[in-house]
Amino acid sequence: MNNSVVKVTIPASTANLGPGFDALGMAFQLYSVVEMAISDETTIELVGKELQGTPADKSNLLYQVAVGLFEEAGLSVPELFIRAASDAPLTRGLGSSAAAIVGALVAANQLAGEPFTRDQLFAKASQMEGHPDNVGASMFGGIIVATMPDQEGAAVPYVKLPVPQGLQTLVVIPEFPLSTEKARKVLPQVYSKQDVVYNVGHSSLLVAALAQGRLDLMGQAMADRLHQPYRAELVPGLKDILDQATQHGAAGAALSGAGPTILCFFQTEEEQARLREFVDRVMKGHDISYRVMILLPDEHGVQVEIHQR
Repeated sequence: MNNSVVKVTIPASTANLGPGFDALGMAFQLYSVVEMAISDETTIELVGKELQGTPADKSNLLYQVAVGLFEEAGLSVPELFIRAASDAPLTRGLGSSAAAIVGALVAANQLAGEPFTRDQLFAKASQMEGHPDNVGASMFGGIIVATMPDQEGAAVPYVKLPVPQGLQTLVVIPEFPLSTEKARKVLPQVYSKQDVVYNVGHSSLLVAALAQGRLDLMGQAMADRLHQPYRAELVPGLKDILDQATQHGAAGAALSGAGPTILCFFQTEEEQARLREFVDRVMKGHDISYRVMILLPDEHGVQVEIHQR
């Protein structure tokens, strides 16, 4: 194990993009940074307001993930210095836990002498998260189409697509958290054949449209019947935005991951202005305070820098 400081920069991500439930992810230029080094004693520094309230002891997710990697590599677990900062808000549907897992795996793997490949780290991250969409986008950047393997421990099959030229995202972040667990609980255990067929058709069309840059099909293709209609009751304003965003300048709209963040995709300044006005009207109508970000896609995924101590 080496004595350098590994600095890892990880993009935030969105998952599902509407109908691609647990299968489609996309990376954003909104970053978390994890620094990690072997140390005499374990210290964890959490920088910035987004990480307030996160444990700064050995129960911290970053530490736990790193420990698991050292153990799996057959190495003794060292004491660690960890510093983390995030521009992505937690529990808002922008893949903060996925970014943390990816960051900790990549940093610990570097300190351990790289016993695992990126694809193996991706498989580990997918296993920990339970689905490959967010972790795939954070690991590789761009748009990731992936599915969990049939056998446990097998490689996770995935395809990376470049994001269509000029696609930007109006990200609407309501000022309330929504746990993934709560958002999963509202989903039914069983779906009708019609709804399953509907989603297969729409997610297939969406992937094909993204692959060919057919943004004219995006609005139609992003319709979903597996999770968004059920989660709408947890996210005031979501139904209105999903139903009407394309009439107000959006190429398409979706709930980001489990929510409550909502995404509206657009290309021009004029579309952005119309969307902002529309979103503001909807959110004010539901008396929801929120903030807006304009995010560009990240095409690079996780980035590593190594500094000598």
